[in-house]
Amino acid sequence: MSAIAWIAVGSLAAWGWLLLGQGFFWRTDQRLPGDVEDIGHARVEPRHWPRVAVVVPARDEAEVLPLSLPSLLTQDYPGEAEVVLVDDNSTDGTGRLARRLAERYGGLPLTVVTPGEPEAGWTGKLWALRHGMALARARGPEYLLLTDADIAHEPDSLRLLVTAATANDLDLVSQMARLRVASGWERLVVPAFVYFFAQLYPFRWINGRRPRATAAAGGCVLLRTETAVRAGVPEVIRQAVIDDVSLARAVRRAGGRIWLGLAERVDSIRPYPRLADLWRMVSRSAYAQLRHNPLVLVCTVAGLAVVYLAPPVALLAGVFGGDAMAGAAGALAWAVMAGTYLPMLRYYRQPLWLAPTLPFTALLYLLMTVDSAVRHYRGQGAAWKGRTYTRPQAAPDR
Repeated sequence: MSAIAWIAVGSLAAWGWLLLGQGFFWRTDQRLPGDVEDIGHARVEPRHWPRVAVVVPARDEAEVLPLSLPSLLTQDYPGEAEVVLVDDNSTDGTGRLARRLAERYGGLPLTVVTPGEPEAGWTGKLWALRHGMALARARGPEYLLLTDADIAHEPDSLRLLVTAATANDLDLVSQMARLRVASGWERLVVPAFVYFFAQLYPFRWINGRRPRATAAAGGCVLLRTETAVRAGVPEVIRQAVIDDVSLARAVRRAGGRIWLGLAERVDSIRPYPRLADLWRMVSRSAYAQLRHNPLVLVCTVAGLAVVYLAPPVALLAGVFGGDAMAGAAGALAWAVMAGTYLPMLRYYRQPLWLAPTLPFTALLYLLMTVDSAVRHYRGQGAAWKGRTYTRPQAAPDR
């Protein structure tokens, strides 16, 4: 057999493993009780609804706040709840706008605080969460809902999150918000972002009785206050750029039980209309995920090339080069790849003909990861809204 045929066979073997041995990551059935494709978790509403504080870190979010904040203020929650918005030194009037929205919509009480610039050793978001969580804890909530300023919640979102946590004795319940998909680049890149995340952290492995993986989605995290204190968050993860995975690992180390799934009633409204916008979103933390390790970067690039890029190349070699073995193995691997992508496209309500484009999208992610490493070694690090972390930390294992 030719070298390309051997590579194609290796890719096909890898896809056989991914299909059956990686926690069925490609399925999209991990949802909260009561959502579409209910996975059978208990849904028993608590007799006593616990007090909840919603903490929202916000830096220059005036564009999205009119859509997201009212969805929190008007939550249909039977117990006591409040919203703490941490205005992280915004320059666009985020804090003033939040107060005006609270006056207009009423609902849950709103407190706006400003913590000042982060101290050395803290990322901006975690510095903001530190102040918001400290203020909230002083008022005695049993749970904290940590949610980003660009996340919109349906009116029953908090109710469903608390029900899932109390009925299943969970310390952390997190939903991967449905990201915005409107532009052509968003259609090409966004569903794949969640697909790759689930491949790296299979939800079934996270949610199992004997968990084999640990992660959360930072846009929507319901956290038991007692567990947060026991885990020492956010102080123990204060330098983490990939803060959601770091948070989940800290909770797990403290003995907490975790659940992560896809959202039906929680949406990200932040637009990423251009490829450049999506590129920045991925590249700012991609190399941190690889722990800034050049060897891991090389292995990752090679793995992406073999698993995602080799099948179409092998198929072309079969069609135009007469290499029947390479063509057959490449075609079959590409078919399996596209098949595993279909459920995510359905979840995002996107046309299924996008499934065969996954190799091209994987190539984009490969280039974004390499660019992330280049930026790191140039001292540019992770950049977000005017702040740059030259040596950001990945999610710690210990």
